[in-house]
Amino acid sequence: MNKQKNRDWIKDAVIYQIYPQSYYDSNGDGIGDLQGIIKKLDYIKSLGVNLIWLNPCFESPFNDAGYDVSDFYKIAPRYGTNKDMATLFKEAHKRDLRVCLDLVAGHSSIEAEWFQQSTKVKKNKYSNYYIWSDSWDVKPRGGNSIRGYGQRNGNFLINFFWNQPALNYGYANPDPNLPWEEAVTGKGPKAVIAELKNIMKYWLDMGCDGYRVDMAASLIKNDHSRKKVIKLWNSNLHPWIRKSYPSAIMIAEWGDPTKAVAGAGFDVDFFLHCGVPGYGEMFFNHQAVCGRKIKKACYFDIAGKGSPKKFLNEYFKHYKKVKGKGFISIPTANHDFQRMNWGRSDQELKIIYTFIFTWIGIPTLYYGDEIGMRFIPGLPSKEGAYTRTGSRTPMQWSKEKNSGFSKGKETNLYLPLDPDKKRPDVLSQEKNSGSLLNFTRRLIELRNTIPALRNDGDIKVLSIEGASYTLVYQRSMGNKKYLIALNPSSKKAEFQLKIKVNSFELIMGSGVKLLSGLKASVKISGQSYAIFKIEQ
Repeated sequence: MNKQKNRDWIKDAVIYQIYPQSYYDSNGDGIGDLQGIIKKLDYIKSLGVNLIWLNPCFESPFNDAGYDVSDFYKIAPRYGTNKDMATLFKEAHKRDLRVCLDLVAGHSSIEAEWFQQSTKVKKNKYSNYYIWSDSWDVKPRGGNSIRGYGQRNGNFLINFFWNQPALNYGYANPDPNLPWEEAVTGKGPKAVIAELKNIMKYWLDMGCDGYRVDMAASLIKNDHSRKKVIKLWNSNLHPWIRKSYPSAIMIAEWGDPTKAVAGAGFDVDFFLHCGVPGYGEMFFNHQAVCGRKIKKACYFDIAGKGSPKKFLNEYFKHYKKVKGKGFISIPTANHDFQRMNWGRSDQELKIIYTFIFTWIGIPTLYYGDEIGMRFIPGLPSKEGAYTRTGSRTPMQWSKEKNSGFSKGKETNLYLPLDPDKKRPDVLSQEKNSGSLLNFTRRLIELRNTIPALRNDGDIKVLSIEGASYTLVYQRSMGNKKYLIALNPSSKKAEFQLKIKVNSFELIMGSGVKLLSGLKASVKISGQSYAIFKIEQ
C-alpha cells in the first residue's frame, strides 16, 4: 500500500463497519474472527469501500459485546491473536484498504487488572485510574456509581453498564472538598491520558490506520458544556497523534459534528439516531432502538407524509461549521440501532442508498446492509445488546449451512440467523445484476470515479419545502455538475428547478424525466431515483 503521509486520503473514504463476531467464522466455533475477516478482504475490496471499522476486538468478559475491555493490549482469544491482527493490517494494506479500530477510551471492564488493583486498600499505581469516593455511602458526582465492590471503602463511577468503571480523566470543575475530584492536570488523569496514548501507539505501530472513539465526549466528568473534553482532544491528544502518526484518522462517536469536528478536532463524526436531531426524522418511522422517539412519519417512506426539512436544517447547520476541517458521516445503520431494512422493499432501500452514497460527507456502510439484511426484532439479548440484538445477526453469505457464516453447529452460532427462508445472501446477489448488492457497488463506484460525488464536492439543494415530495440536489466540483432526484413516496411528482440546464445525461436510475431549458424541471414517478450529469 502506498500510504500517504497525511490524512488527505479521507476525502475519498467510504467506511465499511464490521461487527467481527458476526462477520465470518473461520474455525467453526460459531463466532466470527479475524481470520474470517482476512478471508473476506477480496469481497470487501469488491464493494468499493476503502476503510474498515472494526467493533472492539480486545480481551473482554463480553458483558457489553467487547465494549468492556479487560486488556487493551491483547486481542480477545475468540477472535484470534495479536499476530492475526497484524496480518489483517498487512493483508488489508495489500488491497489498498485501511483498518480503523474501536477505541473504548472512557472506561474498562471491572475485570481489567487496572481496576482490580484500584479496588485495593493499599495505594498503588492504579488507585487513581478510576474515580472512587472515599466512603461507601458517598456517591461521586458525574453519573451513576456502584458500591460494595472490593476492599476499598468507596463508590466507583461507571460510564454505561454497572461493570464499566469510568477511567479518571478528571472533572471540569473539581470541588476542593471532594479529594477524588481531580483536575484534568491531576496525577490520576495525567497517568490515564499517558496510558491511552500508549494503547493507541501500540496498535498504530502494528499497522492500524486510526480509531473510532467510543463515547468520545464522555471522558471528563461534570463537563456539561463539553469545553474541557474538547480542549483535551484538541490541545493534547490530537496534536500528539497528528505529529506521531500524520496519516492516522480519528473518528468520533459524538453525535454533534460541530463539537466533535470543528471543536475537538476529530476528522469525522456521525449523524446518528442519538445526538443532534434529524437522522431519525429522515429514515425511521418508528422509535430507534437506542434513541429519541420519532413523532412523525419519516421522509423515506412510501406514504409520503414525512419531510426532509429537519434533517437538512440540522445537517447544514453543522456542515457550515465543519467544512474544511473534517467530515460528517451518514451511516446506513450500525450495531446500536436498527438496520434500514425493517419492513422495507429493495426499491425503497435503493432510493435511500442513492441518497446516502451521493450526499456530501462520508458514507458508512454497515456489514450486511449491502445485501439488505433485515433488522430482527424480539431476539433475546446477547452480551448486553438488549433491543440492539436484531442488528447484530450473522452475515448471510450463501444458501449453504448457516448461510455460509459458519461450518459449526447452528446451536453454537453467536446469534440466530434471520429465520426468513428468503433471507438475502451474497452469493445469490452476486449472480443477479439487478440485486441490491450490485446496485450498492455501482453507487460506490460512481462516488469513487466522479470527484463531484466525493466527500468534499460541493452541494446545493434545489427542491423547495412544500413544492413536492421530491428531494433534488446538485453535487459539483469545478464545472462538473450532477443532479440527483429522489421520490420515496408512491405518488408521482413534478418539480420546477429554476435553473438553466443546457443538456443532461442519465448516469443511473429510472422513473425520472429531466426537462432541459431556461427553467429546467423534473418529472418523477413514485418510488424513483436518478443521477444525471448536467451541462449549464
